Amino acid sequence: MEQEFSSVLLENAVSSLSRLPGVGRKTALRFALHLLRREECEAVGIGEAIINLRKGIRYCSVCHNISEETVCPICSSPKRCRSLVCVVENVRDVMSIEATGRYDGVYHVLGGLISPIDGLGPDSLEIASLIDRIKEGGIDEIILATGATVEADTTDFYIYRLIRRSGSDVKVTQLARGVAVGNEIEYTDEATLARSLVDRTPFTV
Repeated sequence: MEQEFSSVLLENAVSSLSRLPGVGRKTALRFALHLLRREECEAVGIGEAIINLRKGIRYCSVCHNISEETVCPICSSPKRCRSLVCVVENVRDVMSIEATGRYDGVYHVLGGLISPIDGLGPDSLEIASLIDRIKEGGIDEIILATGATVEADTTDFYIYRLIRRSGSDVKVTQLARGVAVGNEIEYTDEATLARSLVDRTPFTV
């Protein structure tokens, strides 16, 4: 039975906060009561930061990473190697790989993995735009860095087939299996992830 509150405003705040992933009603209530105990400017500042995040963030027109500009800082940097493209599931994976400090190429964010159970097919992901980037030329290697799950393997195989059907002879590699089977990129420690990048292997089917 859900707890009833004497304040509609508190109820609305708890209901909204509990929509966040990993946040139940008890945790949401603790957050809301904490904000009530703080100075008003602190709560307002948090609210404004969230609003600015939602209104100001867009997705890079090239790689689909989050950005405040049409093209993200990674894609627009003259220091990055544009001939090397690392394909990842989501934005968190970009952050994980960047944290290793061992990668100087660019990215392509799929926005998920092929998973019929979750209603995610190839058309739901940024796969077509990846093939378009390859067809435009200038890419020497594609690194499939989607993880070591069944969904990742399915997605990698689908992408590999599309690349070969497109007639491209671009080199396709995958992370070395220093990333344990069943692991997602974002939960892999930086040392292991860095080693997997450096020791990447040719993709095989």
